[in-house]
Amino acid sequence: MRQRRNGPRQPGGGKQIAGPRSRGHGRDRDERIKERSNPRQSDQRVKLAPKRDGGRGRAFPARPPREQPMVVMPAPPSVAVPKPAHFSAGVQNVSVAPDENGMRVDRFFEARFPGLSFSHIQRIIRKGEVRVNGKRTQPKNRLEAGQAVRIPPLQLEPPKPRDDAPQAQKDRAFIRSITLFEDDDVLVLNKPMGLAVQGGSGTTQHIDGMLGALRGSHPDAQRPRLVHRLDKDTAGCLLVAKTRFAAAALAKTFRTRSARKIYWALVVGVPKPKQGRVSTYLAKQEQEEDSYMRIAKHGEKDAVHAVTYYAVVETAAQKLAWISLKPVTGRTHQLRAHMAHVGNPIIGDPKYFNIENWELPGGMQNRLHLLARRIAVPHPRGGTIDVTAPLPPHMEQSWNLLGFDAKRYDPIVDAPEEE
Repeated sequence: MRQRRNGPRQPGGGKQIAGPRSRGHGRDRDERIKERSNPRQSDQRVKLAPKRDGGRGRAFPARPPREQPMVVMPAPPSVAVPKPAHFSAGVQNVSVAPDENGMRVDRFFEARFPGLSFSHIQRIIRKGEVRVNGKRTQPKNRLEAGQAVRIPPLQLEPPKPRDDAPQAQKDRAFIRSITLFEDDDVLVLNKPMGLAVQGGSGTTQHIDGMLGALRGSHPDAQRPRLVHRLDKDTAGCLLVAKTRFAAAALAKTFRTRSARKIYWALVVGVPKPKQGRVSTYLAKQEQEEDSYMRIAKHGEKDAVHAVTYYAVVETAAQKLAWISLKPVTGRTHQLRAHMAHVGNPIIGDPKYFNIENWELPGGMQNRLHLLARRIAVPHPRGGTIDVTAPLPPHMEQSWNLLGFDAKRYDPIVDAPEEE
């Protein structure tokens, strides 16, 4: 007979009733105490039975859990952890060697540290971490033999394989395919239109990057380096030094304006007079995400003097003119800015050709018609380097369309060499 015991009434009017004893599961008090004191026996948990007919369910000891089959998880794939940046050991002070005399500061770092990125070079110089004879310097400043250069710790890129890398093989083959002249010291390339000479923001493919594939496998092998620049859309002769000795000698040649450079261009209209000299000051103008060179006044901040000689070679119905150009100075966009300044912009120039209501003749491509036609410089070891580049395909198409003869005499050869 079940025993009832009185207790406080529940809200529903009923009495609190002792918990029911489940048939076959009754345990006395001692057994429960013993079970709590033995963790191995008390590992059974209590769970609610499924509700039936809306009932509350009764408490039952949980059944021992079934043994689950062991699942062996595959090992996580190995993740390639990027190698930490390589830094040169501490601050160094080095002396400029005789064959580095006349080199730009940024070219000096490129030659000494081939694994150093161009952006890193510019940053450490701009921040003043590089000192020449104890003073701050600029990337374009020239070094003299014997000067002391302070070199901060440098972030060097891991050396890339050169001999067997497929990309290096492609770069070497491409450079060979555009070579106009080569010897042990000098390389003259026929740069295609649209290929950048040097890297920059968003530029991944450029001549300077490809030149690394020409460096030999010997640890002391020297990397070919650029001696001058061409705009991305300008085709033609590009001079490259293969040794530090040649780089220093050719840099001095360009600095003293001993190099002769001749350009060909197709312009709108016919310049008057047909032979002349353009002398202005140029300054860089920033506009949104682009920049260009504008005509400036003497004494204006950052203004540089620029001089160009020009000569008309042939005309087409007084609407177009084939002109030859000889820059005495080598300023950024000098020829393009000067021809726009005199009212005869170069065909296809996206920066300086803004004549309204002008239509391109049929069959002519809307590309920059500017060619670095010829370069003549003293060879570092004696003699003269004199190389001529052919018309690029889009200019050859225009020459054929207009009936111009590329073998015609070029009157610019008679222009003066000085300012």
